Amino acid sequence: MAPRVDPVRSDTNLPEKTTVVVIGGGIIGTSTAFFLARKGLPVVLCEKGEIAAEQSSRNWGWCRKMGRDPREIPLVIESLRLWGEMNALTDAETGFRTCGVVYLCKTAAEMARREAWLEHARPYQLDSRLLSLSDIRALFPEIAGEWAGGLYTPSDGRAEPTKAAPAIVEAARRLGVTVLTQCAVRGIETKAGRVSAAVTEKGTIACDSVVLAGGVWSRLFTGNLGLRLPQLRVVSAVMRTEKLEGAPEISASGDGFGFRKRLDGGYTVASWSNNRFDITPDSFRFFKEFLPALKLEHRSLRLRIGRPFLEAWQTPRRWALDESTPFERVRTLDPAPDPVILTQARRTIGAAFPAFLGMQVAETWGGAIDVTPDAVPVISPVEPLPGFFIATGFSGHGFGIGPGAGRLAADLVSGETPVVDPAPFRFSRFADGSRIEPSPLL
Repeated sequence: MAPRVDPVRSDTNLPEKTTVVVIGGGIIGTSTAFFLARKGLPVVLCEKGEIAAEQSSRNWGWCRKMGRDPREIPLVIESLRLWGEMNALTDAETGFRTCGVVYLCKTAAEMARREAWLEHARPYQLDSRLLSLSDIRALFPEIAGEWAGGLYTPSDGRAEPTKAAPAIVEAARRLGVTVLTQCAVRGIETKAGRVSAAVTEKGTIACDSVVLAGGVWSRLFTGNLGLRLPQLRVVSAVMRTEKLEGAPEISASGDGFGFRKRLDGGYTVASWSNNRFDITPDSFRFFKEFLPALKLEHRSLRLRIGRPFLEAWQTPRRWALDESTPFERVRTLDPAPDPVILTQARRTIGAAFPAFLGMQVAETWGGAIDVTPDAVPVISPVEPLPGFFIATGFSGHGFGIGPGAGRLAADLVSGETPVVDPAPFRFSRFADGSRIEPSPLL
């Protein structure tokens, strides 16, 4: 069962032309459209299904600076600043609350890793700090078990994934953005070597720029353009509880679990580190690039080969712009959650926080997370195709970093001074000889 997302109506008329077409109605695409519109640029947002129907509504809802790859920290600082203003900016409820986030550590080795990250983060003057066992018990009087310590960032927060992107896109619409759902973009037309139009299933929109914020679908879209984007997907498993009394206000993760309180009084609960990895043909195509990440994360991945391999094998990788595409055949990617992972999360959270022992699970779902070899997103112009920009590969960090990523993408499209240095997010890093690997600090 998928989460119930706040509905967003579609505009009915397809504009003949605009300045920017944004592909994808998740948190990244809606944020990009919103900040472009705030700059006064005409924008059309096209979503093949419904707004936030895929991973943007299926994530945990954490908005954190803590534990980020050092390359992402400046961008996520900006994103948390924007989250704090988002209800006012959108004149709507996005669910954002500053609640604090804690990483609970069972072993000295975990504590050493958190301390190493903290040293790398010190130049950014975050309020993150290490916790002793007594500190943990002061924050969580109800906690059970033995803990080596933890890492705590009081200024981190949470928001509601089923509300945030819809609120942002409705605010964008009030600024003049045309919002088209059930409208897949099939490809791009060029003129004189640069983007001249986006071709949708409902017609062609002339434009100067296109921003691809397609999540797990981005690899397929760019492949049809002859561009090589190394991107794979992992599948998360999440559950929502009914209203629960006596559980923490602070969001936390520990050995085998992670949680955050919801506006409805229930909790979103998942495994902190376990995800399912479905082997597909792209797993072999990108094996070399992803090998360093696999070595770091192999203990947290449940490898599986089955139906997704055959589905990917049968999915067209090339198509003409007058043909139906894979984006029209699968409007909403709705993977099943792994029951083994959910069972483990339920057991471990109950052992740590007895309030969860009697929790009633209201629904469960799976989510497809787009990952890059270094677990750092691409937010970048694509030099071989002027006018084409990519904002994808957020590797499970997209919701929390979404507003900042949208602002950075809007800065790049408009040619204004970027809010942060965009170099770590450049698309060209996969081909310019850069060392591509995830940070060992994570």
